[in-house]
Formats: sequence, structure tokens, C-alpha cells
Amino acid sequence: MKRPGNLFLIGPMGAGKTTIGKQLATALGLAFEDSDKEIQRRTGVDIPTIFEFEGEDGFRKRERLVIDELTQRNGIILATGGGVIIDPDNRRNLSSRGVVVYLHCTPEQQFQRTMRDKGRPLLDTEDPLARLVELMAVREPLYRSTADYVVVTEKRGAGAVVKEIQSLLD
Repeated sequence: MKRPGNLFLIGPMGAGKTTIGKQLATALGLAFEDSDKEIQRRTGVDIPTIFEFEGEDGFRKRERLVIDELTQRNGIILATGGGVIIDPDNRRNLSSRGVVVYLHCTPEQQFQRTMRDKGRPLLDTEDPLARLVELMAVREPLYRSTADYVVVTEKRGAGAVVKEIQSLLD
């Protein structure tokens, strides 16, 4: 199997980036990183708190720094935040520094997977499903243009998705 220097997982919240990333890292013998977890580690607070005090712009600035640093490492699987692809610097760094896999699922599936998670500030709204549909409309073309591969996670277990990604890397 061809072993990528780095493998970056992009996609919407609830697509399975963290779960699949951890299993993939184990299967490929690579280190696992999660950009949101790294931002939380560095700030000492959770993502909703960053949004509360700095807004989405403040969070995106922190995210840009973390993505730039993490993508310069070698031998990692990186799970990114759902909005990482909004920033052109992030898209460039991801696509030029590793293999990018877009984990795709529908807004309805995202809603099912995230509806009980209070740590999602972008879903703190009257109609979270409508918000997911709006976000996907904006982000879907960016995910696709950044990705080397698109893998559907809809109604699939993490193990099956990991096997598919491994076969794509062969």
C-alpha cells in the first residue's frame, strides 16, 4: 500500500472525521491529530467558548494557524473542523501537503449524528437542520474542489469507510 506522508479528512460536522481518523491512523500506523482538539488544547477552552468570546472570525484565525502548523508535520492523519475549507489558505495547505479525503454525508444524516451535541455553536439556532442545509450548500463545492477522494459515510460503519480509504490509497 502506498503510504501517504499525510492524510487529511475534510467534511461537514457529523461526517465521522474524528472516529474514522482514529481508526485509520491505527490501521496505517500514523499519528492522529484533530484540529479542533488542538485549538481547545492551546486555548484551554472549548469551541463554543471561543465562538462566544471571539466569534466565528476569531475561531477561524486560530484554526488557520493550527492547520498551517499541523499540515507541515509528516506522517499524520488529520481530522479537520467542518468549516476548515472556507479559508483559501487552509484549502491550499491541505491540498499541497497531503492526500485529502472528503467524508460526505447528507445534512439529514449530519442532523441525526449531531442533534444531541451541545458543542456545535453553528447549530445553536431555531432550525439546526435548515442551518446544516445552508452550510452544505456553501461548503460542498469547496470540499469537492479540495479533495483528492470523496468517500460517502452515509449509513455506513467506520470500519467500512476505513477499508474503502485504504483501498483508495493502494
